[in-house]
Amino acid sequence: MADQFRAASLGAVGSDPVRTPHLDRLASEGIVVRQAVSSYPVCSPHRAMFLTGMRPESNGVTLNVNSETAQDGVGLRDGLPTWASVLRAHGWRTGYIGKWHLEPPTTDDERFGEGRRVDGKVWDAWSPPARRFGFDFWYSYGAADHHLAPHYWTTDAGRDERVDIDQWSAEHETDIALDFLAEADPRPFALMVSLNPPHQPFDQVPDRYRTAYADLDEQELLNRPNVPHGTAIATEAAAIARDYFAAITGIDEQVGRLAAAAAALDGDRPTVILFTSDHGMQLGSHGLMYKNVAYEESMRLPLIVHAPGLVRPGSSDAVIDSLDFTPTILGLAGVAVTDPRMVGRDRAPLLRGKAEAEPDDPTVYLRYASRSDPSSARGLRTTTGKLVAAWHPDRGLDVQFFDLVADPFELDSDPNAPAAHRLATALAAALTDAGDAWDGAAALADAYPAATV
Repeated sequence: MADQFRAASLGAVGSDPVRTPHLDRLASEGIVVRQAVSSYPVCSPHRAMFLTGMRPESNGVTLNVNSETAQDGVGLRDGLPTWASVLRAHGWRTGYIGKWHLEPPTTDDERFGEGRRVDGKVWDAWSPPARRFGFDFWYSYGAADHHLAPHYWTTDAGRDERVDIDQWSAEHETDIALDFLAEADPRPFALMVSLNPPHQPFDQVPDRYRTAYADLDEQELLNRPNVPHGTAIATEAAAIARDYFAAITGIDEQVGRLAAAAAALDGDRPTVILFTSDHGMQLGSHGLMYKNVAYEESMRLPLIVHAPGLVRPGSSDAVIDSLDFTPTILGLAGVAVTDPRMVGRDRAPLLRGKAEAEPDDPTVYLRYASRSDPSSARGLRTTTGKLVAAWHPDRGLDVQFFDLVADPFELDSDPNAPAAHRLATALAAALTDAGDAWDGAAALADAYPAATV
C-alpha cells in the first residue's frame, strides 16, 4: 500500500505521464481492477476499513487519527478482528512494515515520536504490542513525514527505543520486507508493506527518480481536462507533480524488488501480491490539491492483484471498495469471514473468474464531521454515476450528481437528473441498512421525496 497514490498514476490504466514499468508488468501478468474505490479518501479511515472490513462507526476511526481527534475517542478500537488476526488464527505468519496511522497518540508520543507539528497536533505514535491487531512481526511507526530520515519501532521495542534510519523510507522498508520473505518458515505468510511516499512532503524523494520529469511543462504534467490551467493552483500542482511522479517511479522500483523476491519463493501455492493505495489526490483537478473529497482523483485507487494460477489475468470492472478488501483478501487465502461486523463483500470469486461483476455495483462515500469542519457527507457511486450529498449545519444540504460515462472528469453536476433521483433513493436505503444516523438524512429525503429513509 502506497500513500496518496492515485489511480491515474498507474501506467497500466492511468493518464498521468508516469513511468511505472514494474507495476505495468505486474498488471499485465495479473488483474487490474479498474473500479477500486476509497470509500473515505483520507488515510486513517480507509486503512481502518481496509484492515477490518467494518464501517467507521464500528471500527472507531471516523477521522484521521491525531492528538486532537484522540480526545474524541477516534482510534482503532481494542480487540477488533482484522484480516491479519483471522489469518494468524489459521496458522499464518503475519507482519507489518511502514506507516500505520491508526494509534491514538499519548502524551509520551510527543517526546518519543515525530513530535508536535506546526498544526499543533501530534500525529506519530508507538503501538503497544497488544494493539497490533494480528500482526506478529512489527517494523512500523504511526504517522511521520520524514521520508529521507524515517524512524521505526521494532517488534519488541518500547516507546523510547525507536530506530532512526538514514535512507529513503520506501527503499528501507523494502529491504526489511525482503528479509522477512527470506526467513526460513514453513507457514504461509501475510505481510503488509505500507509505504508513505508519494505522500507529502513531496520534495523528499531521491534525485535519481526526478530526471524523467524535469523537462515536462504544466500541460504535460497535468493533462486532465478538469485542471484550471493558468491559475495559481495549477502552477503549484505542476511543481508538486514532478516530485510526486518521481516518488511514484521510486515506489515502482521497490515493488519490482518485492515482486522478484516473491517470484523466487519456493512453495506449493502462489504468492498473492496486491498493490494498492489508501486514496488518491487532486493534484490541481477541480482547483484542489489534496484529498478527502468525492472526486475521482481522490476516490479511485490503483489495484493490481497478481496471483499466478489463482486469478485470471486481464482487467476487471468489479467494484472493490474500502470495506471489501478484508473479505477479499481472506477469500483469496481460502478463509471464510465469520464476524458479522465485517460487512464488506468478498470479491475473490470475481477475481478468480468464478462470478461476473454486477452492472452498476454501488459503493458508499463517507465523510464525517470534525472539530474544524462541522459538515459531513454521504454519497453513492456506481460505475456509471455518482451522487454526493453534503450536510452543512449552517446552510443545509448541497447535492452533486455526475454521469461518469458522459462526464468522466466530473465537470457538469446535474442533481436533478433522473439518475440522481435513483441514486438518492438507493443511498437512503443504504444508510438505513447500515444504521447510519447521518445528520443530513432528513434533508436528503426532502430533496428527493422518493428517497425516504
